[in-house]
Amino acid sequence: MNENPKDWKTYDEFAYGIDTNRLPASEALSGSSYKIGFDDGRRLDLAFGRGEARWSDGKESATDKAEVIEVAPNTYFIEIVFAGRPREAETLILNVETRRAFSIYSIVRDARDAVGEPQVAQIFRPGVIEGGTSSGPAPAESRDLIGLRAHFTYSPNHVYEHTYLSAERYAWQCLVGVQRGHGDVDLTTTYKFDENQYVFTFREFKIAVASTFFYNFNDMRSTGKFLGITGAGRIQNSPAGAFIRKASMTYYLPGQEPV
Repeated sequence: MNENPKDWKTYDEFAYGIDTNRLPASEALSGSSYKIGFDDGRRLDLAFGRGEARWSDGKESATDKAEVIEVAPNTYFIEIVFAGRPREAETLILNVETRRAFSIYSIVRDARDAVGEPQVAQIFRPGVIEGGTSSGPAPAESRDLIGLRAHFTYSPNHVYEHTYLSAERYAWQCLVGVQRGHGDVDLTTTYKFDENQYVFTFREFKIAVASTFFYNFNDMRSTGKFLGITGAGRIQNSPAGAFIRKASMTYYLPGQEPV
């Protein structure tokens, strides 16, 4: 039984064109290689070519499609699409100057394994680029966005409002586009990557989709992706990007802050 509201759009219906305002891809890392060590002990070797990356995690290795976008000075949003793991994708944020690294690994689970939870799960791994001395703050979970209400313009036909409710949830509604009038509250995780730089992720309940975005509040740009299941049942990894406009901020009295 479909419990979604009438005319609720599928993932592919709302995602079409949502990359219009995305930053362009970059070849800046082509020909370079990195060894990344994560706090949980995972190791990842990367070697970049044009539009692809050779990777090895000590268990498996392959060459897969990879998109690289410079989202801040010396900072790159890297999306690796695994040909051999269609239900999984890895997003990496690398600052090649401070040597800080952050991985967001998204997994489309079987619906039977996600009863009562969003079907697409995410694993978060802070880390460093090995072979040198890291500097600056380490990526860490953040409450900085709580209380912010902001508008995101992904294209002339995609404008969304976000209200960051707590460390665990945010509310969204569509102001312009095929989802106009629709909205929901979904699970979120936010990490601060550097000053005025955040990694914001959310996992939806009503449809099988999760997203990862890098916010650069210096440039007021958002760069990200969606991974989920289309209306036809296919796995799809869609790019996205937006201009950000801060609309308002809510401040809480001591002792009354959200979780």
